[in-house]
Amino acid sequence: MKTGQLSIDTATRKVVDLSEAVRAFCAREGDGLLNVFVPHSTAGLAIMELGSRSDADLEAVLDTLLPRDDRYLHAHGTSGHGADHLLPAFLAPSITIPVTGGRLMLGTWQSVVLVDLNVDNPTRQVQLSLLTG
Repeated sequence: MKTGQLSIDTATRKVVDLSEAVRAFCAREGDGLLNVFVPHSTAGLAIMELGSRSDADLEAVLDTLLPRDDRYLHAHGTSGHGADHLLPAFLAPSITIPVTGGRLMLGTWQSVVLVDLNVDNPTRQVQLSLLTG
């Protein structure tokens, strides 16, 4: 098994494309399964198209679904921080991607993205584990 870690700054963006870093991690590694995991209680991962402003659409949907106000019982940090803790119920903290010949088996328009709405902590770690056989 090969493991690695990415350190991601989300201070200026809520949706971060991890695809190139993940591809580089898997390059020349043969066949296997890649697990991408974000060990934070306020962030999630997705596989989605990022072209045509889909990232902005995702942010708008999440803002509607998880409003940034004081309605939440989990109430520390900035206003609406309770919503940050609900995000992983909608966007899982891990994803698994098949790898063949060192290449991610993603569709043409699919990207691996980190989603982080939490403005209180803009530094995120992403764990990568490639199990080859």
